[in-house]
Amino acid sequence: MPRKKQTEQEPKKDDLEQEEVREIIVERKVGFNYLEVTIIMVISILFGFIIGNVVNYVKISTRGEKAPSELKEFITTYNDITSEYYEDIDKEALLDAAIAGMVGYLDDPYSSYIEGEASSSFNEKIDGEYSGIGATVSYQNGVYTMIDIIKNGPADKAGMKENDILKKVDKKNVDDLSINDLADIVKGKKGTVVILEVLRGEEEKTLTIVRNTVEISSVTSKSYEEEGKKIGYLKVDIFAANTAKQFEKALKKLEKNGINSLIIDVRDNPGGHLTQVSEILSLFLNKKQVMYQTDVDGKKKKVYALNNTTRNYPVVVLTNESSASASEILAACMKEVYKAELVGITTYGKGTVQKSMTLKNGDTIKYTTEKWYTPKGNSINEVGVSPTVEVQQSENFVTTGLESDDAQLQKALEVLRQK
Repeated sequence: MPRKKQTEQEPKKDDLEQEEVREIIVERKVGFNYLEVTIIMVISILFGFIIGNVVNYVKISTRGEKAPSELKEFITTYNDITSEYYEDIDKEALLDAAIAGMVGYLDDPYSSYIEGEASSSFNEKIDGEYSGIGATVSYQNGVYTMIDIIKNGPADKAGMKENDILKKVDKKNVDDLSINDLADIVKGKKGTVVILEVLRGEEEKTLTIVRNTVEISSVTSKSYEEEGKKIGYLKVDIFAANTAKQFEKALKKLEKNGINSLIIDVRDNPGGHLTQVSEILSLFLNKKQVMYQTDVDGKKKKVYALNNTTRNYPVVVLTNESSASASEILAACMKEVYKAELVGITTYGKGTVQKSMTLKNGDTIKYTTEKWYTPKGNSINEVGVSPTVEVQQSENFVTTGLESDDAQLQKALEVLRQK
């Protein structure tokens, strides 16, 4: 059976389940300081959480913060276990178990502890970059084939061509490797070298590639000529840390080419950084216009656009049931404030915001910090954002993937032809 196409940074099958969780990331930090860990533990204590594996936070403090008195029992228990337990204790594993237990206790589908490779994949995707060679490995007709060579990326600079058949990595035969194992071997730290042996036609070639930071594209663009009108199209796959920059660059290129209107496609977009959707919305709004509202402990706050813009051409936003979080903020704001048409079906319905933090061991936790509302103060949680023009996707498109069979896209083009 053919193996699934996978890029170097693409996660394993088990990791894909982690990525189904919709999220908005407000902020990411590297590691925890003592106070942050203490706050999380206090939350758990207040909810009456009891854990068997207790963590030592005494030695974590580097800033002189004092532990709340409520933590004394935890600290005492930790010290007793680590000093008196009859077998060796992995203190870092104890810490990880406690944090995972606390996040799990919250019983929140959007708060989670992400481990190992899943954490690396999550962070790469949300950061919008990874360290590797800048090429996609695909299993085709019984061989590993190199496709989608990123222009000016490490592989491209080393002379790799599309359709090169990969035979060896660092002298190791790849025939018996799974796609996931192969991806793990090919990618690596920036500045390190990987040697690939490929077959190009009948010729064998050895390519020495210096791994480097590779930017992941999250925005694709094109334009359509429809009855004398030029309609721009921007597909946003995720709101990674570099998505707004990519979006603005693509948008300005479309405008330079004379578009009269625009389609923003956030179908199947699971969300991402809140700052990125704010920057994108600010390309269409002025500073007096509200993008969304937040609610922390019952206190609502209006968040306004960051810039003053003059764009006023017609916009259609494409949505479906997998448009979530940051995608829903964009859809709701463009609908309520910019008066864009929403074409497709009702979105996922996630009205909460998460904070993401990375542990020293590379694992990631994220937990819910606030609720968000549309510019007009409406909650979309478990409800979603409804389209102005409802269109179910055609069964043919699911099978063929052809634009001509994409009922929602074709309806968006029709709407804009009439504007």
